[in-house]
Amino acid sequence: MRTLGNVLWFLLAGWWLAILYALAGVIACVLVVTIPFGVASFRLAGYALWPFGRRVEVHRGAGVPSLLGNVLWIVLFGWELFLAHVVAGLLLCVTVVGIPFGIASFKMAGLALVPLGTRVVDADRADVPGYRVAA
Repeated sequence: MRTLGNVLWFLLAGWWLAILYALAGVIACVLVVTIPFGVASFRLAGYALWPFGRRVEVHRGAGVPSLLGNVLWIVLFGWELFLAHVVAGLLLCVTVVGIPFGIASFKMAGLALVPLGTRVVDADRADVPGYRVAA
């Protein structure tokens, strides 16, 4: 079922969302200071491409550097990616079949705003101390 969901997601919204994340990653890697944003963006591009069967874990002790990085991320890249997920979610919710994919896009919109201090893991993998599953 995961594979079917991922294939449908890829065809409906995943490929162009992943391209947006990859583009943000390339732009972020231009400056040395923003390379961590590029790494996060490439990580999220993979998640946006094939999300089902994976989940996001939030690091509890990420601290102030992660908070400051997320604020800078929102200003530079996050709000555009957030809007892309909201638009994709709204378009997917037009049909009954697309509603679960639209909900998934809305969930990913929050991650597009604050990606630092999180990581994407397989859904079957056990939790690692210091991380919790994002809502």
